Amino acid sequence: MQISDLPYPDPGVPDARSGPRFLLWLGRNQLGGQLKSLCWGLVHFCGIAGLPFAVGLGVEAVVDRDGTRLLLVGGLILLIGIAISLGDTMLHRTAVTNWITAAARVQQLLARKTAELGAALTRRVAAGEVVAVSTGDVEKIGWFVEAVSRFLAAAVAVVVICVGLVFYAPALGVVVAAGTPVLALAVLPLLPRATKRADIQREKAGKATELASDTVAGLRVLRGIGGEELFLGRYREASQEVRKAAVRSARMWALISAIQVLLPGLLLITVVWYGATLVLDGRITVGELVAVFSAVALMLYPLRHFEEIAMAYSFSRPSAKRAARVLALTRTDPAPEGQAGAGAASADPVREPPEAPAPGADLYDPETGLLAPAGQFTAVVCGDPDLAGRLAERLGGHPADADAVGGTSVLLGGVALEELDLDTARTLVLVQDKDPVLLSGTLRALFDVPASGTVEPAAALAAAQCGDVLDALLQSAPDGVDDPMDARITERGRSLSGGQRQRLALARSLVTDPEVLVLDEPTSAVDSHTEARIAEGVAALRAGRTTVVLASSPLLLDRADRVVLIDGGTVAVVGTHRELLHGDPRYRAVVTRETDEEQLLGAVEGLDKLRELTEIEESA
Repeated sequence: MQISDLPYPDPGVPDARSGPRFLLWLGRNQLGGQLKSLCWGLVHFCGIAGLPFAVGLGVEAVVDRDGTRLLLVGGLILLIGIAISLGDTMLHRTAVTNWITAAARVQQLLARKTAELGAALTRRVAAGEVVAVSTGDVEKIGWFVEAVSRFLAAAVAVVVICVGLVFYAPALGVVVAAGTPVLALAVLPLLPRATKRADIQREKAGKATELASDTVAGLRVLRGIGGEELFLGRYREASQEVRKAAVRSARMWALISAIQVLLPGLLLITVVWYGATLVLDGRITVGELVAVFSAVALMLYPLRHFEEIAMAYSFSRPSAKRAARVLALTRTDPAPEGQAGAGAASADPVREPPEAPAPGADLYDPETGLLAPAGQFTAVVCGDPDLAGRLAERLGGHPADADAVGGTSVLLGGVALEELDLDTARTLVLVQDKDPVLLSGTLRALFDVPASGTVEPAAALAAAQCGDVLDALLQSAPDGVDDPMDARITERGRSLSGGQRQRLALARSLVTDPEVLVLDEPTSAVDSHTEARIAEGVAALRAGRTTVVLASSPLLLDRADRVVLIDGGTVAVVGTHRELLHGDPRYRAVVTRETDEEQLLGAVEGLDKLRELTEIEESA
């Protein structure tokens, strides 16, 4: 895979059971790139390994005053220099390619998982963690994948140098061969502690990112209550914790780096001292001493890659763990906190999704007993707003917890929604959240969504009463823009009011024209007159289609074909708005917001009027 070939046609099915397994899966999927990088790394490092021996031969040629041999050695050094330069260039090219392609694969996997889970993702994983995984964690994972091939090439070069020295100058080569493993393995006892400190730093940084994300998202509310300084103080404390953790981690890595400098320096001093003694005794030549010294000095370069791979793994392991935890999430089985789960790499046999139900199927939720008959406008009244939000999630095929999976799955025509193919489920059922998001771009792009093609944007905008929204967008558009569909919407629709954003989102949902449309409080931010017109427009546009609205507004409820009251988590009563308003006190209390005292007072007033009428009749 070359960078020009990105993105991947199919990034594959990741092994998300743990962070190390995920890293191993990434490595297996890039064997070709790793082998290329390894080969060029061997050319580069073996060229470095051969340079000291060529220098030693040149020194001996000078001592022996052999011009022909010196000329040949010069040609050999030239060839080695070319090999080192070419190997270094291509090693860097292939290694960076491995980095970028690995990062791109992870980003594609995260994007695919985000599209699969939709709004349910941030309900299962903190938004700050999602941001951290898709930005910094992707880079660290790519770094480890890139460093593996360089480390393997460096390890081979170190072995070649040690073996070559043993044969070239046995007396000194044995010293170098015995000391090199000590250099490579001396820092291993420190790595667990360094890794632990790095994990603590990543955890604190993730929490600080979450706090920053929450603060930015709630900035308007914070300003309204004067809480900017409070949250700013909290972020200062969180950032200071990150700084302290980073300093502690850096101290450990500085100690590891110091050991990587100190021990090779001691080995060089030992080689020079012992080699000089051997030269004075006539046991080795000056050329051999120069070759051995040069070999040890140059060997420090490949040895640095031992430290790099340790750092890369320590930094990438928690990043891979977080990525695996996100990638392991499914629509039907959220992973427990702190565990990656089996994810898509489970050994269970893959079941084929069931066939889509026939058009005109009823929507049924066994947990609450809610039934939305096909082709009808059903309104659902919940006394608990949180229950309404969870019910909307369930109706969209996203159970709020693992206990809801299995026997209590929401059924469309007898088929469990979460067992359907994702594209099929989205075509059949669409849920509009209580706080829908508008993406930046033109209004035309906003309505460029998968749809049946039956409902035109103009009809949807009219039903959602967006006339004033179109005028506002056109007024704020630059000169030359005459069509409101070409006007731009700012990020998350921040230039619009809450009611305007809500109506545009409703129009977008109407354009998609799904088999079943679920709306959670679609008119909570508009005035009563606009709400009445929206209720009439939606009812007319969705005639003959299944529509479920979770609301408590009498204006919406009066337009529904049937109204369902959910009390205590189950269906309590079903009827029309007017029937329930006059016949069920629980329903009346939720819809009219009457308290128990007000209901009692109304009953007393009714008895008083009845008594007065009775007295008048008796006197007459």
